[in-house]
Amino acid sequence: MTSILSLAGRTVLVANPSPDVYGSDLQMLESVSAVVHAGGRVVVAMPTEGPLSALIRERGGEVELVDFPVLRRANQSAAAFARLLLDAVRSVPRLVTHLRRTRPDLLYVNTVTLPWWLLAARVARVPAICHVHEAENTDSGLVRRALVAPLRLAGGVLVISRSAMAAMVDVAPGLARRAHLVFNGVPEPVVPAEPARRGQRTRAVVVGRLSPRKAPHLALEAVAQLRRLGYDIEVELAGSIYPGYEWYLHELEERAAEPDLRGAVHLAGYCKPIWPRLAQADLVMAPSLREPFGNAVVEAQLALRPVVATAALGHVESITDEETGLLVPAGDVEAMAKAVARVIDEPELAAGLVERARRSARERFSTDRYEREVVAVLTGLLRRDR
Repeated sequence: MTSILSLAGRTVLVANPSPDVYGSDLQMLESVSAVVHAGGRVVVAMPTEGPLSALIRERGGEVELVDFPVLRRANQSAAAFARLLLDAVRSVPRLVTHLRRTRPDLLYVNTVTLPWWLLAARVARVPAICHVHEAENTDSGLVRRALVAPLRLAGGVLVISRSAMAAMVDVAPGLARRAHLVFNGVPEPVVPAEPARRGQRTRAVVVGRLSPRKAPHLALEAVAQLRRLGYDIEVELAGSIYPGYEWYLHELEERAAEPDLRGAVHLAGYCKPIWPRLAQADLVMAPSLREPFGNAVVEAQLALRPVVATAALGHVESITDEETGLLVPAGDVEAMAKAVARVIDEPELAAGLVERARRSARERFSTDRYEREVVAVLTGLLRRDR
């Protein structure tokens, strides 16, 4: 893709929280491509090397290892938060020095988990933008205000969904003036998608982090309920845990070993590319309790797989119930099981869902559209900073 707007001669420094390859990381890769295609240079700063590094370089970006802390939910205890705060205070001078040495034209902070980068950019007089992938509306007002407060240090804010925008503006109305709604761009399958070939056993897949918020345990319970009703169904969990969530993986493994699910649950770990897993599936389950956007849903739509998802924030923006997927209340195992049963029992319904969903996904969530909109926001911010 060639962008009409140009970033030629400009350097964008991206601060990314980890070298993993999940939703926000994958979207950052699309931003790297957007800048490179517009003629710019991209340098991605991460704490360590990892699987993301090679993908950044494939897109034409560079990787720098920079030591900085990352805000995680695991830091919510008083002791952990105190340690994080100390690390953050120590990191800001180091980040300021790094910015002054590298002299980027723009700092692009990927997620709200790196507020110290925004502070460092303000001190170093580097214009900054933050890409908000979070849409937390279940935390206390105090916590939510604390999370978005550093965004006031940014010259602009990219927001991935209306849900994320509403959650942010609800506690910081003034941020609406500098916020830009840009839906994620999701690449299509490398090999053209084919409709599912239904066999005797139905295969469902859940794509995403193995975490309580993503709630794959609820998918297991829905599958268990269907099996008790006589459905021959299995489920694959395509994802891995965050460090510190080993206990959750252990719980999933224990549940999968119980008699009603034994042999019907497959823990595939992190899967990249995801397309072969989707090609082997008959349907996709998206059981998240909170989901700011949900790239996995759009990937399933592009792969011609019917989706049963919770009506959780961003899912209602990528799915129109009964038209491009089936939505059920978050946390409602029985409703999810019933919706999956409908997909299995009503092939005409499933066929209609997948055709309409792919058409919608291509129109609304293409990478070309994403690149144009991101470059427009970045060039606009750079012009204002002159």
